[in-house]
Amino acid sequence: MTDTFATGISPRAATQNHHPQQLSQLLRNLSLNAGPKITLRDLAVAMEDRSFGAFLVVFALPNLIPLPPGATFILGLPLIFVAWQMFASRRPRIWLPKRMGDYAFENATFFVFVNRISPWLQRAETLIKPRGWFLGSRFVERLIGLLALILAVVIFLPIPFGNWLPAFALAVIGFAHMERDGLGLVAGAMIGMVSLAVAGAVVLAAGAVLTFIF
Repeated sequence: MTDTFATGISPRAATQNHHPQQLSQLLRNLSLNAGPKITLRDLAVAMEDRSFGAFLVVFALPNLIPLPPGATFILGLPLIFVAWQMFASRRPRIWLPKRMGDYAFENATFFVFVNRISPWLQRAETLIKPRGWFLGSRFVERLIGLLALILAVVIFLPIPFGNWLPAFALAVIGFAHMERDGLGLVAGAMIGMVSLAVAGAVVLAAGAVLTFIF
């Protein structure tokens, strides 16, 4: 694939030239056309310049379910890795270390997983769809990446009840990025700002309680 940033064609212009394939169909096509195993690199290549959003969703979703204490410390690291690249990388898509990129899973298992999440994805795709896309430059995408990085760090930190809302914001941002939905991206960013305010209030309240006790 031609690098749109290298050729001087903006992501916005590239999006306007073709309708991006929806995630549910893209994952199904990947499974149908792949061999017996699928690697994370296969997924990144299939997502092309939408891979930042795809991996934000992949790593944000586990943080939306109840997890034992300390789990966000592990699950937050991949989010920081993805968000940092979205903010700082000069590449138009995610870069994976060889060991991570080579991580493979059975295509049959992947196909079952895709079939199970497809109804949820298709419902989400009726709400988040290509419209009002404004990421016409790498600078603007870096700003979104900076917000995503801050949210990922908040998820990583052991803040009581402080990880769910930032994870939800990252999931919305990631999904909107994949679907080229400018309105969805703004909504995700607003949720992210609210989640940062909530996390800050929790930290301040905890600090006040500890000061009172000690």
